[in-house]
Amino acid sequence: MKKKWAVLAAGMLGLLIATTILIYSDFKEFARSAGGVGETEHHLTVPPGQSLAATAEVLQRHQLIRSAFKFRMLARLEGYDRRLKAGEYSLSSSMSPRDILERMAKGLVRLHRLTVPEGFTIVQIADQVEKAELAPAADIVQRAKDPAYARAQGIHASSLEGYLFPETYFFPRTVTPDGVITAMLQAFRSAFPPEWERRASELGFTVHEAVTLASIIEKETGDPSERPLISSVFHNRLKRGMRLETDPTVIYGIMNFDGNLTRKHLETPTPFNTYIIRGLPPGPIASPGKEALKAALYPAQTDYIFFVSKNNGTHHFSTNLTDHNRAVQHYQAGSGSLRQRQPQSEFKAP
Repeated sequence: MKKKWAVLAAGMLGLLIATTILIYSDFKEFARSAGGVGETEHHLTVPPGQSLAATAEVLQRHQLIRSAFKFRMLARLEGYDRRLKAGEYSLSSSMSPRDILERMAKGLVRLHRLTVPEGFTIVQIADQVEKAELAPAADIVQRAKDPAYARAQGIHASSLEGYLFPETYFFPRTVTPDGVITAMLQAFRSAFPPEWERRASELGFTVHEAVTLASIIEKETGDPSERPLISSVFHNRLKRGMRLETDPTVIYGIMNFDGNLTRKHLETPTPFNTYIIRGLPPGPIASPGKEALKAALYPAQTDYIFFVSKNNGTHHFSTNLTDHNRAVQHYQAGSGSLRQRQPQSEFKAP
């Protein structure tokens, strides 16, 4: 009788071992095999607090895994069940369940590209953020134009205009408006090292004034090689007490500018109308890139005090009004609009 029970127990044990081996082999195969066919990519969001079971069901419904039950068991067996992080994930049907679990455990969420071009204003940057579906434009504008918020960020200005650094960023979908702004301010600080702060002081500028001048240089030319020359003109005019008379500042001070700069605009007083005020305007008119910032601090050594557009993206520079007027006639004769006849660089005599 004992022998019979021993044989039966041995048989059951063997069956249990065989079953365990089969289950283990099945799980190993499941863990490393692709959940679907092909390379179809899915963007799935795992909300905070979503259960492992709910996540597994979503994955199976999108054919990213073959079995929600096996996915749950694999997660528990390998210790992933308490490590999965919320967020938006890019997952492919060619990925294995273990690959998916590792990605979610590490929080390798999908990142969204945001490109901020040089010379964009706060409003334009906010529109870019909204187009990238990262945050409402109104939220970015509200924060960036709040003087108290600017001071809290360590910016001694009435807004963050000029300090939201133009760069390409990558953000998760869950980023907040504050997160977006913080990243841009960190990029600005990285681009404006302490030695540049010292250089600004040597020139008699505050950092804010240097950024303001750089923003004007940024808006004046699209040719990188001209930035130091443009900067030299402005430095020379500032030293002589001449008005800057630059159209981009006038445009910045116009509410709802329609693209047509008129003589009335040039004659209308605003804090940014450099045809009327002397010196720099009260703040930046856009976000300058690193090269414009550098040009503002390290201008070319010239005697130029005038420049005029050649209508090809570059400018002609002059040291006196006679040569400048001659250049204006040469390059701008027959132009149909005030913007063309009297471009941003056609300064009046002081």
